[in-house]
Amino acid sequence: MILTPIAPHALDLVLAAFERALDGAPLETAVFRRIAASRAAAGGSVDRWHADAVALAERFAMRPLAEAPQQAFSWDGARVRTESEPAVLVHEVAHYQIAAPARRFLPDFGLGAGPETGRIAIADAARAADAQTRETEEAMASLLGILWEVELGQPAIQAFQEQNWLEGAGRPGTADFFRATLERLSDIGLIDEDGRPTEAVRISPAL
Repeated sequence: MILTPIAPHALDLVLAAFERALDGAPLETAVFRRIAASRAAAGGSVDRWHADAVALAERFAMRPLAEAPQQAFSWDGARVRTESEPAVLVHEVAHYQIAAPARRFLPDFGLGAGPETGRIAIADAARAADAQTRETEEAMASLLGILWEVELGQPAIQAFQEQNWLEGAGRPGTADFFRATLERLSDIGLIDEDGRPTEAVRISPAL
């Protein structure tokens, strides 16, 4: 849910404010510019985007299943359900990469029920992470998923807005959070030196 909707005519100003707050940091600026430039992909084929998202899940051996998450889970510990928006499916792939090894094969990655989970009680019973861990991993999965959308030629800027990365654009704290999340992804090898996603998965038990 977007906390503060951005009118189309105001988006350029908001993006410019966000970039100014990055203060010329090379990596952060390059990554942000790729996200902003993904606006050009708007209006493309949603079917193609979905097929590419399914193919990405297959690259991680997530065994895509053509069912809606509401029938059980987005990720049940063994298979990912694919009848959701492309960005949602890519987000699940990012969670798979980020999850601690001990939680990678739990329903909803041991984070508790997600917004599309159908079997909420079971997912919550399988929770194996505290609130701070869940918040940190959600932010990391959000940004990593957005970076995958960029690589797949999808309009990642939409998820960037919807997941509130532009909330408070221009404020140092907003830029700092973006920078810190990129650093966390880099520290565990999920983005390369150019800030592009890798096909690694987290191997450390703690972030």
